Amino acid sequence: MYTALRLQRRLKHRLRQAAGSGGAPAPDAPDALGAPGSPVASSLESADGITITILDPDPYMTYQPFLPEAAAGSISPRHVVVPLRRVLSHCQVIVGEARTIDPDRRVAHISTLATAEADAARAAQAAPGRPPEPQTLELPYTELVLAPGSVSRTLPVPGLAEHGIGFKTVEEAIGLRNHVLEQLDIASSTRDPAIRDAALTFVFVGGGYAGVEALAELEDMARYACRYYHNISADDLRFMLVEASDRILPEVGAEMGGYALRELRARNIDVRLETRLDSCERRVAVLSDGSRHPTRTLVWTAGVKPHPLLARTGLPLTARGKLKCEATLRVEGTEHAWSAGDAAAVPDLTATPASAEAATAGAEPPLCAPNAQHAVRQARRLADNLAAVCEGQDPTPYRHSYAGSVASLGLHKGVAHVYGRKLKGYPAWFMHRAYHLSRVPTFNRKARVLAEWVLSGLFKREIVSLGSLEHPRAEFELAAGTVRRPDER
Repeated sequence: MYTALRLQRRLKHRLRQAAGSGGAPAPDAPDALGAPGSPVASSLESADGITITILDPDPYMTYQPFLPEAAAGSISPRHVVVPLRRVLSHCQVIVGEARTIDPDRRVAHISTLATAEADAARAAQAAPGRPPEPQTLELPYTELVLAPGSVSRTLPVPGLAEHGIGFKTVEEAIGLRNHVLEQLDIASSTRDPAIRDAALTFVFVGGGYAGVEALAELEDMARYACRYYHNISADDLRFMLVEASDRILPEVGAEMGGYALRELRARNIDVRLETRLDSCERRVAVLSDGSRHPTRTLVWTAGVKPHPLLARTGLPLTARGKLKCEATLRVEGTEHAWSAGDAAAVPDLTATPASAEAATAGAEPPLCAPNAQHAVRQARRLADNLAAVCEGQDPTPYRHSYAGSVASLGLHKGVAHVYGRKLKGYPAWFMHRAYHLSRVPTFNRKARVLAEWVLSGLFKREIVSLGSLEHPRAEFELAAGTVRRPDER
C-alpha cells in the first residue's frame, strides 16, 4: 500500500486525466490496468494516462507492529487497519488473489470473490469426486509489483495444526485476546485442577519481535484482568516463551536482548532458550528438554517464509524462495517486474562484505534485513522508480543505513538500540510508540491511535471477551433449531 500511496501522489495529475476521460476500466479489459500496490499489482500507460490497480485478498492494509497492542486492548482493531478504497481514491482496488503470473505475456491470472462464488456453484453441480478447475481472470499489466509479504513458517510438529494459534493478522490478534480472556473465565468456573492449570498456562513459541511483544502485552493484560476474578490471582498465571536459539530479540543486540530476557523472567515468565517444541498433541506442549506442559493456549510465532505465490510466478528466486532483485528493486533479468519487502531479496548497498577476502573477491553485498524499516523505505523508493520509468528516466538504487530496532515489553516497558544508543524501560517504550505512530499511514490513523493511547491512560483497561463474534450465526442457528444445546440429548 505504501508504494501505491506514494505513486498516487507522484502521478496524481495523470491519474486525474485518466479518471476524467471516463473512469477506471474493467479488470478484464485488455488495455485496462494500473500500477503497484500489494500483493500483486500492475501499471499500464494508455492514451488516457495511468491506471493503478491494487489486487489484495483484503480491502485493507494491516499495520502489523500494532497487533500486540490491539491484542492487549490498547488500540481498537479497526484502527490497526487502513481501508484501501478510502486512502487510494485514485486507484482501482480488486479484492482477490493472484494464482499465477505469466511474465512473457505480462498477464496475472487472478481469482476474485465473484470467481470463488462461481466455483462453489459449479462444485455443487459437479459429479462426486471430480471437482471443477478453479476459474481465473486474466489481468494484463505493463509494470508488475509483487509484494505479497510472507506467511507463517510452520514445522511438522504433531498437533500444531490442530491447536496452534498464529499472530500475523488482525483477526488472529483479536481472536487471541478473546481466547486468553476466555481461559480466565474457564479457570474461574471450574473445580478441576487439571482444567484450571491448563487454562492458565500460555505457551508462546518464537523469541523474535512477534513472539516477545505478543507475550509481553498479553501477560500485562491477563495480569490486570485477574483483579476482577475473585478466585484467580496473577501468581496463578503461567506464561512460557520457547526459543530454539540461545537468545531472544536478536535484532536489538546482545546487551538489550539480555536485558529483555531478565525483564521477562523478573515478571515470572518462564523463558526456555535452546529449546524446541516437539509436540502439542492432546493440548500438551512437549518440549525438547523433556518437560510436558498441559495448555489450552499455544501461540506459534517461530518465523515466516516467502508467500507461495512467488513459486508460481516464473521469476528468478533465491534458495530461500524470495525474488532476486537488483538494487533498483527490479527483479533480476526482467524489465517489467518489481518487488519489495519480505518477498524481495534486495542487496544492502550500505553494508560491507563479511571479510576483506570477500570484498577483494568482488562478493555481492549482504541482503537487506526483512523488517518493516526496510520494507517501508523500499516501497517509497519503488514508487519513485516506477514514476521515473513512466517519465522515461532511469530508476535509482535503494540505499538505507539501518537505524536500529525498538521493541515493546508491555505497558511502559521496552528496549531499543537506535543509532548506537541503547535505551530500556520507559524511554524505549516511548520511542517504540513514537516511531510506529510516525510510520502508520494516513493522518486519520495517526490521530485515532494517539487518541486511544491518551484515553487508555485516563481510563481502565477493557477486559471484555467477544469470542462470540467468531461465530455470529450461532445464536440464530440455535433459535432456528439447526443445532442443539450442549445440555440437550
